[in-house]
Amino acid sequence: MEKTDILIIGGGIAGCIAAISLANDYNVTLIDKKTTPVDRIGESLAPAAQRILKKLDLLENESDDFKQSLFSNNLGMQSYWGSDQLHIVDHLKNPDGFSRSLDRKNFEVYLRQKAFERGVNCLWGIRLFNSSYEENLWKVTGKSDDLKNRITHTIHATFVIDATGRQSHFAKSIGIKRVQYDKLISCWVSMPNTNINTMSTIVADELGWWYSAVLPDNKRILSFQTDADLIDKAILKNSTSFLTLIKQHKVMQSLLAKNEKDITFHGTVSANSTRLEQPVGKQWIALGDAAISFDPLSSQGMFNAMANAMQVKELITNFNFIKDFSVAKMEDFNMLYSNQIKQVWNHYLKHKNLFYSAEKRWKDAPFWKRRNS
Repeated sequence: MEKTDILIIGGGIAGCIAAISLANDYNVTLIDKKTTPVDRIGESLAPAAQRILKKLDLLENESDDFKQSLFSNNLGMQSYWGSDQLHIVDHLKNPDGFSRSLDRKNFEVYLRQKAFERGVNCLWGIRLFNSSYEENLWKVTGKSDDLKNRITHTIHATFVIDATGRQSHFAKSIGIKRVQYDKLISCWVSMPNTNINTMSTIVADELGWWYSAVLPDNKRILSFQTDADLIDKAILKNSTSFLTLIKQHKVMQSLLAKNEKDITFHGTVSANSTRLEQPVGKQWIALGDAAISFDPLSSQGMFNAMANAMQVKELITNFNFIKDFSVAKMEDFNMLYSNQIKQVWNHYLKHKNLFYSAEKRWKDAPFWKRRNS
């Protein structure tokens, strides 16, 4: 049996930032079912994220070569949205600097390493098995996937943070339901970049919208977002069928690598707007995508996860209910956190609706009608 002040389930960006920010004041345990991070779509890091990284003393003392392997400046976006005419949006006047294109997998590897160096008890390759609330503590059991040499960890925690992304495994395990607002999915590939122009590209079409961006090491991702019920699933099943779809689109076809053998097909993932019915409860909260997940059109998923983690650190420190527990403190914390999540969600919905309503060329097509009705 292990004891900890705070157990964080999920070792992605949200979980790691929360762990690093809390490690100086509390005993923190961080678990994740993956032994090491995997490639995931989502590379756009808002300029304001630099403030959080600086506050946590992350990347400050790393070499320029290392930073360049993780980040590249995104000069702006070339957009075909609401019009057939090309529109350029640049980041030159943003006070926080450029938006960053991020090697997400290696950034998560870096954050995990920093969490370990800051004294976080890191347990990788451990999947949440069950949880129960006993005598003012959470008893959480995690198990490895290796059936022959299965490792079991039983952890008693004063407080649990669910940072397991859209799956919100901990919250679901205690009966909290998730509300889905649409059926958006994203199918994506990665490839070498063969274009001189490294601006990101976004293009609306009748079925949804396309996106492409250049990552560090001169890689490019290309994705298509649509509703799951509006497209033949076979088209999104492998690289051959997906490339056929790309080639039907003039702008996207121009971004393809010259050697199609170098294209890696990553498949389809959920990209819809969702939220937990209840983001906080008895000595637990949901963080980042586990609480609310955004349409990738917002480009705010990773920044929201980081900012949300810092908000949680501030709240936990201010209320100090972990070291000096009282029901009244916990109730006040829950109310405040719930209101914060609600405010972020309402702000997100307002801006998402604004962005989608700017596209009127296919107002009667199902994808756009659903978002403009």
